[in-house]
Amino acid sequence: MVAFGMIKTSVLSFKVLNLPSSKIEGSRQFKCKASKMELTITQPDDWHLHLRDGEVLQAVVPHSASSFGRAIVMPNLKPPITSTAAAVAYRESILKALPADSVFSPLMTLYLTDTTSPHEIKLARESGVVFAVKLYPAGATTNSQDGVTDLFGKCLPVLEEMAEQNMPLLVHGEVTDPDVDVFDREKVFIDTILQPLIQRLPQLKVVMEHITTMEAVRFVQSCSYGSVAATVTPQHLLLNRNALFQGGLQPHNYCLPVLKREIHRQAIVSAVTSGNKKFFLGTDSAPHEKRRKESPCGCAGIYNAPVAISLYAKVFEEAGALDKLEAFTSFNGPDFYGLPRNTSKIKLTRTPWKVPESFSFSFGDIVPMSAGETLEWQPSSI
Repeated sequence: MVAFGMIKTSVLSFKVLNLPSSKIEGSRQFKCKASKMELTITQPDDWHLHLRDGEVLQAVVPHSASSFGRAIVMPNLKPPITSTAAAVAYRESILKALPADSVFSPLMTLYLTDTTSPHEIKLARESGVVFAVKLYPAGATTNSQDGVTDLFGKCLPVLEEMAEQNMPLLVHGEVTDPDVDVFDREKVFIDTILQPLIQRLPQLKVVMEHITTMEAVRFVQSCSYGSVAATVTPQHLLLNRNALFQGGLQPHNYCLPVLKREIHRQAIVSAVTSGNKKFFLGTDSAPHEKRRKESPCGCAGIYNAPVAISLYAKVFEEAGALDKLEAFTSFNGPDFYGLPRNTSKIKLTRTPWKVPESFSFSFGDIVPMSAGETLEWQPSSI
């Protein structure tokens, strides 16, 4: 087996093997029919992850730990993680659930409530283990019933302290007014909550999580660099709302914010693959037991941790932007948070592999995103 056309840049290195024909044009372009391609990139991080607790935590954390160096862990447990002490205890539970040889690092968050105090924000910053605070509008998504009911009326002193402490606010960007159509809730949130918040506290760092609309893309692009960013999931890059209904109701494609029209998906893909530093990887991987998804009132959430890196590679390859994959997965997130980039590497090999139909555990089955499908990129550690 002969290596051919080794190309390295500051962003990405890749090599093409077993080429029946090839053509090199310039120093950084090539065309070929390759039986195998390998990409080496800096270890990615996941800047939006649900690990749950108890048996589910022990079951799913190895999937994330095998692909990511760090992850921002969501605090919407029962009860929610509302204090620094609770975040420290939850972190210990995660570390105990990791495989023995894992170096995965959980980055903890606090769950913002109407009664969170500025003092708690100071404690969080001093702890060294809490890296952000999560805003769930009350009733917006899974376990959000304890979330915020009046951001400006009840949380402004906390937000001011967060700005002082350089503590990012992570936003589930949807209003919960029942009079607002479910497909419009992100846009209305931007207009009525997020835009006024940024105008009032321009120094507050904000991550608009799991964006789903062209309006969110435009809003993030319009903000000054370093103050507002966005995480993007595999599902919102690959699926539109038709995926909820094709061939019957598809509960494993149901998440919140809900999938949107194709025009919105295309806008998100364009933004992410453009190289804009304001957008970075956040899977929003959210495990639920199969029986809870396939029920009269199914849970919102897509479990994508086992396939996320493969799916992101698919998106960038289809957009002709593989040279920008590493920045999205591995650079933009830590740069926004002011953390060092990982020094370890992973390898992505372009070789077909089939996603399991489900993962079976003692408590039940969890169905992953793209279950039963064949994916083209397979990640592995180096």
